Amino acid sequence: MQSPKRLFTLAAAVIIGGLMTAHAEDEAPLFPLPFTPDFTRGAGWGFALGLGVEYETAYAGSDEYEFELDPAGAIQWRKGNHLFSWEGLELSWTTRQKDRWYIQVDLGLDGEREEGDSDDGRLDGLDEREDEFTGTGELRYAFDGEWRNYVGTRVSMGDGDFGTLGFLFAGHRFGSRQDGGGTELFLYAKLADRDNLNREFGVSPSESVTSGLAETDLDGGYRSSGLRIVDRRFVGEHIQIVSGLEFEYYSNDVQASPIAREDYAAEVELAMLYHF
Repeated sequence: MQSPKRLFTLAAAVIIGGLMTAHAEDEAPLFPLPFTPDFTRGAGWGFALGLGVEYETAYAGSDEYEFELDPAGAIQWRKGNHLFSWEGLELSWTTRQKDRWYIQVDLGLDGEREEGDSDDGRLDGLDEREDEFTGTGELRYAFDGEWRNYVGTRVSMGDGDFGTLGFLFAGHRFGSRQDGGGTELFLYAKLADRDNLNREFGVSPSESVTSGLAETDLDGGYRSSGLRIVDRRFVGEHIQIVSGLEFEYYSNDVQASPIAREDYAAEVELAMLYHF
């Protein structure tokens, strides 16, 4: 799920959030997690529209950062413990089972990479990475019914050269709110097969000739570790402010690739949504 990023830091957003009014908690969302919004108010249809700003790397491994404005929003329909969502380029079904289990299946689009993504010419001579459709399955288990602490895994598979990308993660939700507002933090590790790692960080023999970069063929395995913080605040009944901060540290193999100009990636995001 990518949202627009960040004119302001997460710290500023949290300070602003502290001044915001509380949101009624009489219509419980499917999950009380800030990262998993439920706009349906408990049942039926739900809609949200907004705009966000992101500050992030120009591409995976880049040392160039840029601001980007993105539309934000979702169309959802909920029936009991089942939530169907259309957010941007992603369709998903999410369900809560026995209060402790989170299950999600989604279909989305993994973005392309072009030479023009680097203003400094870092990608000159490298082949374009095309958009790829991906199917994803996610499973989480909560240690308590309030979803204060949980563990989970997420696996994405795609056509073409996308390959397979997996996550192992553990999360914590701060505070006792049950309306989907508040702050959530999770730590993760990424694992990928050969196709996925080389899609982002590999340099083929032909690309080495045209770009001048060293030929790089990565084996599958550990890709990176990171942490993500998400904060969702309500302003009255209809306005939501969503902010996020993420830091990702690459494995030694990825750091050795000439595509990875930095050993890490960071991004900040801020979005405002109108909840109908």
